[in-house]
Amino acid sequence: MDESAKQAPDVKKVPLMIQQMKQNMITLNVLSYNLWLRACGELAGVASAEMVYEEMLDNKKIEVGWSTYATLANIYSRAGFVGKAVEALRTAELKLSTCKHLGYFFLMTLYANLNDKDGVYRLWKASKRVGAKITCNHYMCVLSCLVKIGGFCEAERVFRSWEDACRRYDIRISNVLLGAYVRNGWIEKAESLHLHTLEKGGRPNYKTWEILMEGWIKAKKMEKAISAMKSGFSMLKQCHWRSSSEIVLAIAEYFNEAGNLKDAKKYIKVLHRLGLTSLALYKAVLKVHVQGRNPALDILKMMEKDQVHLDEEASALIRCLNQIKGGED
Repeated sequence: MDESAKQAPDVKKVPLMIQQMKQNMITLNVLSYNLWLRACGELAGVASAEMVYEEMLDNKKIEVGWSTYATLANIYSRAGFVGKAVEALRTAELKLSTCKHLGYFFLMTLYANLNDKDGVYRLWKASKRVGAKITCNHYMCVLSCLVKIGGFCEAERVFRSWEDACRRYDIRISNVLLGAYVRNGWIEKAESLHLHTLEKGGRPNYKTWEILMEGWIKAKKMEKAISAMKSGFSMLKQCHWRSSSEIVLAIAEYFNEAGNLKDAKKYIKVLHRLGLTSLALYKAVLKVHVQGRNPALDILKMMEKDQVHLDEEASALIRCLNQIKGGED
């Protein structure tokens, strides 16, 4: 179940909760108004949300801050009212503190969602004038926003400024750029950045290897992709990461095309132990066995243990294997 499904019942309860608060003469504060605003936006649309906003303005005990305008901007954005969304964000900017970063990077993300480069750049410059320290999470946020709107040159400048100032190399920050390079098909830039981070003392994490796997598979550099997968698998004791099914299957199909039975069998056994097998994956390995006319008793046992539901193609492959004489090698 996704997050929106989990949150939906709570959102539906908010208007009733507000009604009960009013009946019981309980004063609404900014938080309750913001929850009501968001709920009305999701349940009834822009007009309903605007009615809540107008009530907030009429309530002299309420100081409408940046969070309210950010919520309103998000509602406008989802409804396609870009102009109103930008207007709300500009008002939210005026409400930001000059002493702490709370709100700056949240608004920056909303501007990025609107593909508003000026808004992202303006918030980033403003955030640097705040006295509080800009954290690694802040750098990750601004880099994500910049690459989302296509501001790669600016993102690279921000990355270099972080490198110049950082005391401890945080690989999560370079991963943002690395992922952007791979998504745009710039594998040479990705490789260069990877080597650069190693020289700087960066320690790749599971996400680094996943990004590189994706890039090398797209570039048909399968040996490098396999090496990256081994490095990623070696980290599984320290985290709950699991590689995507597309990457897992692409490597299996590479073994299939190469007719590499030995590595294919070793690969499927590792994936079985890690709980990463699937029908598509098993079929790819079974094809290698059929092509080489090699029995696959151990593979079939794993499929049985995993309770794989067979389709017509898988059943046909198993029938072919059952006709093969001899034992496992």
